[in-house]
Amino acid sequence: MSRPVVVTGLGLVSCAGEGVEAHLVALDAGVAPRTDAETFAPYPVHPAPAIVWDGQIPKRSDQRQMEAWQRLGVYAAGLALDAAGVKDDAAFKQALHLVVAAGGGERDYAVDGAILTGLRDAADPGAYLNERLQNDLRPTLFLAQLSNLLAGNIAIVHGVTGASRTFMGEESAGVDALRIAQARVASGQIDAILVGGSYSAERPDVLVIHEMGGYLARDAFRPVFERAGRGGFILGSCAAFLMLESESHAAARGARPLARLDPVASDRTRRAPGSVAGSLEALWGQAGLLDPDRVLSGATGVVPITAEERDTLARLAPGAHLCALGDVIGHGLEVAAPFGAALAAALVAAGRAREVVVTAVGHRRGEGVLRVTPA
Repeated sequence: MSRPVVVTGLGLVSCAGEGVEAHLVALDAGVAPRTDAETFAPYPVHPAPAIVWDGQIPKRSDQRQMEAWQRLGVYAAGLALDAAGVKDDAAFKQALHLVVAAGGGERDYAVDGAILTGLRDAADPGAYLNERLQNDLRPTLFLAQLSNLLAGNIAIVHGVTGASRTFMGEESAGVDALRIAQARVASGQIDAILVGGSYSAERPDVLVIHEMGGYLARDAFRPVFERAGRGGFILGSCAAFLMLESESHAAARGARPLARLDPVASDRTRRAPGSVAGSLEALWGQAGLLDPDRVLSGATGVVPITAEERDTLARLAPGAHLCALGDVIGHGLEVAAPFGAALAAALVAAGRAREVVVTAVGHRRGEGVLRVTPA
């Protein structure tokens, strides 16, 4: 069985604001997104907008026990449920399945700093580190870092209590979340699923991690495809969720389909010169792309793969309008593919595109391509 899969609800939050319209405006603007170049200088970030959390997370106790990445995700999931017209449908949400792509939680910076400081003068660094990890890291802190807590909080706050699964691991996690969600609906295993992810960029720990690999852009904002030399990405706090349903299920409940999502193609190549180009060419056919008029690229800005992706896309879709998601929302790692799919669905629903391709080439591994068309 291969049923048509349609998008019936979108929830978007990023530095561009919240909701579909704010992001379509940002997509049209073609200017640098809101950027904070001071807080974590020399590393710029695209911060989350000011949000009245009560709109989707009514209990202050729920808000307090979540970290920023969880609040962003729960909020965007609520927007998607609202847009799909099922926010108050308890029976629908009890049967609704959930797929999430997200990283881990935040570190306790004070504890980390104390351990690293003491480690310098420790007579036996190994024994010292083991002792401090056992005594200073609280179990509750460790649990707060689990990536599947986003799915748990969506279940608690919004009453989405069907089966859930969480993918963790950079850009490929977002690709696989979409791939699995689309395939389960298309195959007839389920009728509806909520899929998406969230990322908080305003964290010293993730900036340190990515800078250690040499992946961060520095100083002032420059467009993704113009980051020559060192290159790198500018992290963005963002969240995106999509409601996917079979076409017949959406029609039966009178829901308006925004767009159609075809099977998602994914790959993981050994990175070498030409490997990204070869992967994209193969995935292009697997995704069923014909003649797209819009390309939403999740390109990171990391060299040299971003230039290789740009050149390949120019060859595969010479007449299409190319836009880097990083120029609109920043880079959200696990959220890149879901956000691209959501923006593509918004463009199609607004009658501004007939076939949109979304790419997600990971900064160090993983490639994905998906196709969005009118329902």
